[in-house]
Amino acid sequence: MVHLVYCDNTGKRGEKVLDKILVGTKSMVVRGAAGRKIPHSRVFEGERLYFMEKGSARVTATAVVKTVQNYVKLTDDEITKILDQNQNKLNLSEKQKTRWHKKCLCLVEFENVEEIAPLNFEHQGNMDDWLIINKIEDVIAGTSIPYNYENSRF
Repeated sequence: MVHLVYCDNTGKRGEKVLDKILVGTKSMVVRGAAGRKIPHSRVFEGERLYFMEKGSARVTATAVVKTVQNYVKLTDDEITKILDQNQNKLNLSEKQKTRWHKKCLCLVEFENVEEIAPLNFEHQGNMDDWLIINKIEDVIAGTSIPYNYENSRF
């Protein structure tokens, strides 16, 4: 499987998530919710990540999953501790720390980040901010197939 990760395009002083990834000041992304949600328990070491900035409709970077940490039923103190322990890789703003203060967390560390020639993303329906697909061409204009949530079921 490969993963398409939407990156927030807002940040203090113009620090966008994808910019941090490309310059190497961010080597881990987090997703969280009240209960298990994609990509929790569905992303694995060695798999390929593709990154796009929200609203851009262009996939512009790729990386390889290095490590994954999945957590459920965390207490407030545990959430704070996990985010703090990984802050050097996550590089979260205070606002982002608040956003990801969730009982279920999935932290995905990555390596071998590369900028790629932009690929035109073909948005369909109500796609989430993390897609699990067979190959990136499945969501690229000209080669896309109808998206279903088959790979995103628990």
